Amino acid sequence: MKRWWLRPLVRFVAALVLPVAVPFLCVLLLWALPGDPASIICPPESCSGTEELARRWNLDAGPGHYFWSWISGVAQGEWGNSWRLMTGMGVRALVEESVPNTLMLLGLAFIPVVVGSLVAALELVNERVDPALQVIGAVPGILLALLAAAWQTLTFGPDGERMAGLLLGAAVLGLADGVFSGAVLGTRSLFGSERRQRYVGVAVLRGERIIENTLPNVAPAFIGQLRARGVQLLSGAVVIEVVLRIDGVGDLLWQATLVQDFGLVMPVVTAFALFSSALLLVQAVAEIGVALLVRRSPRVPLGGAA
Repeated sequence: MKRWWLRPLVRFVAALVLPVAVPFLCVLLLWALPGDPASIICPPESCSGTEELARRWNLDAGPGHYFWSWISGVAQGEWGNSWRLMTGMGVRALVEESVPNTLMLLGLAFIPVVVGSLVAALELVNERVDPALQVIGAVPGILLALLAAAWQTLTFGPDGERMAGLLLGAAVLGLADGVFSGAVLGTRSLFGSERRQRYVGVAVLRGERIIENTLPNVAPAFIGQLRARGVQLLSGAVVIEVVLRIDGVGDLLWQATLVQDFGLVMPVVTAFALFSSALLLVQAVAEIGVALLVRRSPRVPLGGAA
């Protein structure tokens, strides 16, 4: 407990650094590609005026100048324009149109994670179903997504149906690739090891509920597991949105990457980084809250001490 604040502090720092570090790495990647960045937007063999274009997009003074000019623009609400996917169109509008669909997809997909974690924490799932859970978790998300896309096309036609696509995508995202099974098995393992501590047995003899004694001690690790599931869902959302044709941030990132539209890639990956940062901040705040609660309740022994 002497340095209970250290981990939340590290998470706060990481949450602040991540939205800056990710676009900076994108800039380094852009300058590491063969040729100069301006030639990616306007290949010399197919168009003229590459040098003028480089000056217009701040690509003529090196990666440092471009990065800081881009960051300054973002801080002022100017995210730049698309280079190749939708040439000249404002990136901010494209991202803002895509974010609601991705947030809805992630929110729906997180429901199985929360339900699985709760039923495991409350011991409502018998260990005999573990093999079935492991089989479900072993199914690749891309396979289920392809099956869902085929069913959607056969049922609603080639254009699909927005809400059906979101529901199908959320079901695939929340169940496949070990997301749901990992939530159940991980939570059960976490709470199970804590229940074997001596202080829990003493609490039971006193007539206290097990969950009330174990939860404060396992809360930081439990919150960390939920954050890990959130990051897993975020990375899987790209595949789900592409396969099921959901107009979200993941699909936008995929399309921009295919045509090397770094003017669009950078804001989109920054949006992903901001989401990860938000999860880190939530985890840090929750850890601080749990630590303060434990410090104010000395009868709850931290770390399983009797």
